[in-house]
Amino acid sequence: MKIFVTGVSGQLGHDVMNELHKRGIEAVGSDIKETYSGIMDGTPVTSMPYVQMDITDAAQVRQVLEKAAPDAVIHCAAWTAVDAAEDEENIQKVELINAQGTRHIAQACRDLGAVMMYISTDYIFNGQGTQPWKSSCTDYAPLNVYGMSKLHGEEAVRSLLEKYFIVRIAWVFGRNGNNFIRTMLRLGKNHDALRIVNDQIGTPTYTFDLARLLCDMIVTDRYGTYHATNSEVPSADGSDRTAEGCRCGYISWYDFACEIFRQAAALGHPEYDPEHLSVTAVTTAEYGISKAARPFNSRLDKSALAKNGFEGLPDWQDALSRYLAEFDFDTL
Repeated sequence: MKIFVTGVSGQLGHDVMNELHKRGIEAVGSDIKETYSGIMDGTPVTSMPYVQMDITDAAQVRQVLEKAAPDAVIHCAAWTAVDAAEDEENIQKVELINAQGTRHIAQACRDLGAVMMYISTDYIFNGQGTQPWKSSCTDYAPLNVYGMSKLHGEEAVRSLLEKYFIVRIAWVFGRNGNNFIRTMLRLGKNHDALRIVNDQIGTPTYTFDLARLLCDMIVTDRYGTYHATNSEVPSADGSDRTAEGCRCGYISWYDFACEIFRQAAALGHPEYDPEHLSVTAVTTAEYGISKAARPFNSRLDKSALAKNGFEGLPDWQDALSRYLAEFDFDTL
């Protein structure tokens, strides 16, 4: 099997390429720049086959994919700067990348008879309520430009293909690039007090774990729409029970930040312990700043994975501990 991966200079594409290499699956990576421009960490992705491709150029996409002749495409490339997407000068560009770019790849996959995997987001929903969004839910109502563009990408895939995977994720972090964990560690190192939002609820997704799942999926014919994040960790005292009595274990950004600092301190970085850093929970309204409206409810129901025989991701606290164990604090 031969797999083509877009966005390999980003967090997820980087890990997908390494996972494919580990499994002995032939893979070709691509991104917008002439050569691989992600983290030069010595992992296989840095030296695997790579081709430059602008997904907004339909003719180039067709030419590149026809030459590569893959059995499947894992489409990780996307515009992900949510706030910048709201700027007037960027709106058309975001749509061109996330919607039209995805359409170009779907069209090429259709003509080549290749399977397509599209990485999407919880932002296609309206972010209201407290119930986890099911992968079968079609009550789409994006709150911002980014969410709308990703929904249009989904619609392109569904309209053009029968053999496809749509995998929605949320709160992504990985070694290759900026993410919430790195931001918190940098801010915590340079401040003695932080305010973190506590009314946006969801679960993190570690790209290292997600890459394993995506590679499990792409070699099957269990097509469809799935949700994938790291697993929730219910509280020991049951304080996170829903109205129905279920222990959900979903967390807020405040909860995530507190656990980041707790684990970092336990690894020997006292600047993150409560004596040196205070963390205050605030509402989204109190925090302010954000250009793009953010979903309050990013809970994703992942039951479709188990129903189709796929092993879910480990719990988010375990994922965080593995990420921090390899994190270079000197780079902050």
